[in-house]
This record gives sequence, structure tokens and C-alpha cells, in this order.
Amino acid sequence: MSLIDLRSDTVTLPTDEMRTAIYNAELGDDVFAEDPTTNQLQTMAAELMDKEAGLLVSSGTQGNLVCTLTHCKRGEEVILGDKSHMFLNEAGGMSVIGGIHPHTIPNQPDGTMRLEDIEAAIRGDNEHWARTRLICLENTHNRCSGAALTPDYFTSVASLARQHKLSVHCDGARIFNAVVALGVDVKEFTKHVDSVTFCLSKGLSAPIGSVVCGSQKFIAEARRNRKILGGGMRQCGIIAAAGITAIEVMIERLQEDHDNARRLAEGIEKIPGVSIDLKRIQTNIVYFDLTADRIKPDALVEQLEKRGIKFLRTGPKRYRMVTHYGISRDDIDTTLKALNEVMANLK
Repeated sequence: MSLIDLRSDTVTLPTDEMRTAIYNAELGDDVFAEDPTTNQLQTMAAELMDKEAGLLVSSGTQGNLVCTLTHCKRGEEVILGDKSHMFLNEAGGMSVIGGIHPHTIPNQPDGTMRLEDIEAAIRGDNEHWARTRLICLENTHNRCSGAALTPDYFTSVASLARQHKLSVHCDGARIFNAVVALGVDVKEFTKHVDSVTFCLSKGLSAPIGSVVCGSQKFIAEARRNRKILGGGMRQCGIIAAAGITAIEVMIERLQEDHDNARRLAEGIEKIPGVSIDLKRIQTNIVYFDLTADRIKPDALVEQLEKRGIKFLRTGPKRYRMVTHYGISRDDIDTTLKALNEVMANLK
């Protein structure tokens, strides 16, 4: 039985072109800034993001933590969404390691935070309060059905931040999905932020790594914080080589993932016993809910896995499927057929 793995776009495997690039990568010691392939990737990423410098890190979580540590001192505060990956799924790193306080405000269904909520969360000058230093955005927004935040929203948040002398960081793990979904240049997002991370290992299909981009001064300090976190990876050109290929080749094909997600969502809408909000499907992430009461929530996952289909339960009766490189239109149709059969056979 072939496996259809819809748990995440992190399960993507490197392309043959990436494997060749890894094999042929010119290497050096990156802790001495002497790995030529890593230097090439960092320069390429910085230019792409319209920033002065880039820094290869092992993961998006490490990249976000490096940025938070660079923007904030111990006892200072970050404003971020209550459904953000940085708050929910990064092991509390900013608090555990940085002594930094997360101040959460509600994410709206479209992944944004209301400007009035952000402004209300900004602390004044009072010795009882943590000092607000940073606002964090996520694009696309995982928990909000892969929503793509618009450049206009970035402009508004950045303007508010400047009024209060705050910095803005973008967790851009899937920022190229936003680029493709909205048909804009990535610089339309990044010109408004002080730092940005993006993943090589999700939809872009590289096996490892993310890149942090910012000013020369910021990246110099971020490099120190990466070292503190054990992120000096020596001959990491074998990672960077696949990342270069990912940037050069894999961005435009993300539209295929979006098309497959739309096909999946439209099929789910027709199946009795489950529900989905089609208006929320913009990119490659599909959330849906179990409405039937004749099957236990975990049993739905188990029944599909017996048919060779993996996906995640993310709430009491909520599920996520993610399309990616390696998932075909036929895989989507197979998934819909299996889900329909399971729901139709409930007794």
C-alpha cells in the first residue's frame, strides 16, 4: 500500500536536483564564515528578502528564537497572536531560554491581530510592567487555515510599531505560499519588518534548515545567539546547497499545492459528517471538523491510516491536512474516496 502523508509539508523529500547539489557542494567551516555554499545561500536569501544579510539556522523554531533573543533582553515583552506557532508550538523557548514574556492577543480567523488590540497591548513606562519591544506576525498563518496576510496589513502593523518605537518580526515559515497565493513579490512583506525567517524544509522541500534575514548589525548579533543555542553547524554547505535549489526551483510550483488543497477542501465539503469553511482555504493547509457523533475523533484518523492516509487531529473534533511536493491530484482523489467510505459506513 502506498502512503499518502498529509500530516505536514515538513515530510517532503529532497528532489533529485537537491541530492546532486548536496553531493557536489563546496564546503568549509561556517563557524569561521568559510563555507562558500552557505555564504552563497545567505547572500541569495538576503537579496531575495531585500535585507542586508542572512543567516542559516537549523530550523524555523531556532530562527524565531534567535530573532526574539536578538530583539529583546530578559524581562522584556513580545506581542504575538494566541494561535501563533511561536506561542503554541516552539516549546516556550522565548521564556525558557530568553526570559522574554509573551503577551498574546487574539488572532482573527484571517490570521491577523486587530490593530486596536495590538496598540492596547503595548505597555507604557511603568516599573511594574515588562517593556514591550517586539511585535511578531506569522505568514502564512498555520492555525488560521494557512491564511495569507496581505502587504497592506504588514504596512499597518509596521506603521503602528514605528509610532511606538517597536520592532517587527515575521515568522515567514511559509511566506512563499503567501507570495504565490496573493501574486506579490516577497519584498512587499519584508520591507515592513526588521527581521524575517523562512523555512527551506516545508513547501520548498529541502531536507533541513531555515534562513534569518535582517540588517548587518542584527545578523551579527543573531549569529552570536545562534552560537549560544548550539547552532554553529560547521560544514553546513550540504544543507545550504539544497536550500539554494529550493529557492531557485521550488517557489513557483507551490501553486500546485494550493490547487490540490482547494480540490481536497471542495471534496470534503460534499462528505456528510464533516464540515469545512471553504472561504478559509487560500494556500496548502486544510482544516476541517467532525460533525458526526457515530465515530470517535481518534478513530477517524485510525481508519484513514489503515487505508494508507496520514493526517493530524488538532482539536477535540478538528483535523488538518497539508498538501505538498509529492502529493498528486490522484492522491487527493484517493483521500477523498477513503474519507467518504469511512463516513458512509458509520453505523
